[in-house]
This record gives sequence, structure tokens and C-alpha cells, in this order.
Amino acid sequence: MNAYLNARGDVAQSGERYVRNVQVRGSNPLISTTGLCRMWQSAKSKEKMHPTKFTKRTAKITRTTNETDITLRLTIEGTGKGTISSGIPFLDHMLTLMTAHGFFDLSLNAKGDIEVDGHHTVEDIGLALGEAFSKALGERKGIRRYGRSLVPMDEALASVVIDFSNRPFLVYNVDFWRSSTGRFDVELVQEFFRAFATKSGATLHINLMYGENTHHIIEAIFKGFGQALEEAATLDERIIGVRSTKGTL
Repeated sequence: MNAYLNARGDVAQSGERYVRNVQVRGSNPLISTTGLCRMWQSAKSKEKMHPTKFTKRTAKITRTTNETDITLRLTIEGTGKGTISSGIPFLDHMLTLMTAHGFFDLSLNAKGDIEVDGHHTVEDIGLALGEAFSKALGERKGIRRYGRSLVPMDEALASVVIDFSNRPFLVYNVDFWRSSTGRFDVELVQEFFRAFATKSGATLHINLMYGENTHHIIEAIFKGFGQALEEAATLDERIIGVRSTKGTL
């Protein structure tokens, strides 16, 4: 089987017999077929250590209860495209920002009993999104695991730190001057993130450093959340298996 490196440096193979030496296209010296085979085997080994590196990590979640009906699709290796319809315009806005700043793609269609209030819908969307990340990350091999972000929005500054540890926990230190922004109850922000942490198996710390405007505070949090998610879910070829000395999460 003849093997050579093409112009892009990829290993190419043809025929049925090995040759002792092959010429690399360009000005490089001769490289042995054995060496090329080792290079190919090394690449395959890395693929096993990082099983999601060469494929997009995706998840589809359907959640139907007597209170909500939700369909959610997530692609971690996305472009920041969000197609969001929750029936709650302010939440749509926040999830769109989160998606754009996290560089993943999110499609969400949710129907809930918003004639009662937004609680069930917001909480169940948090549950569905958390489940989607947990499913897409799989065994969490090769990911950085930790993500952190400090985001300003005018006078507000919010810190978001996440650890995909498989130990659900939420620390939430955010005080608002008002109980709502528009028709959106600000208590639901905490409910959303508690639900996400529960289903994703993430430890999540959200701290408002300072801020006054309710909209600005929540927007800084969701933007920071997207950025922290992106960092934590990023694959790092230096990480063999999971990022834990225990060998498992």
C-alpha cells in the first residue's frame, strides 16, 4: 500500500503493498511508510481519546407535561444561531443573547401555561437545556470542564463560573431593585439556572458584582452564562479522558 502526504499534510493511501520510502510532495525529504503509518495511528488514537472532536456534539430534547410542551435542539459546535420561541418575549431575548455569546446553535419551541404565569415554562426550559448539554457532552471526555466569564452591561457587572462536574449545585448572589422587568418576573432567573444546574450536572456560581438596571443585570448574566458554557464545553487535546484525577466525573 503506497502512502504519501498530500499538499495539505494529510495521509493518503492507495494500492495493496507497502513501499519502503515515499516522496512527500513539495521539498520535504523522504519519509518512511512506517513513519506515516505511525502518524495515522497517532491521529486515530487521539480520536479515541477525544471521541467528539471530529463530529458535532448535538442533542434533541422533548419534554411534555401537563404544564408545558418543549422541543429543543442543541449543537455545541455552532455559530451562535438561535431560533427561540418560548411565548415569553424577554426570555427569548435572553436565550438569543446566551446562544450568540456561547457560539452554539439552539432551536427552541416551547408552549406553556403562561396564562397562569411564566414559572413552569421558564423552569422547564432550564431543565430541557440542562439535559441537552448533559446529553451532548456525553462522558465529558476531553472538555475543559470549567468556564468563567465576567461581563459588563453598562453599569452592571456579572460573574458566571461553571464546572461540568456531575455535581449539581447553584450559588446565586443577585439582588434586584425591582421585582420585574416589563412583564417578566425576575425571580424566574434563579429558577431557570437552578433547573439548568440540576439537569446538566453542573456546579454554577452566579454573582452580581454591582448594578442597578434590572434589564442590564439579567442581560450581563445571560451573556456571561453563554461565554462560560462555551469555554467549559471546549475540547482540549491536552486533556486525556475526563479532566479529573479520579478518572471519572
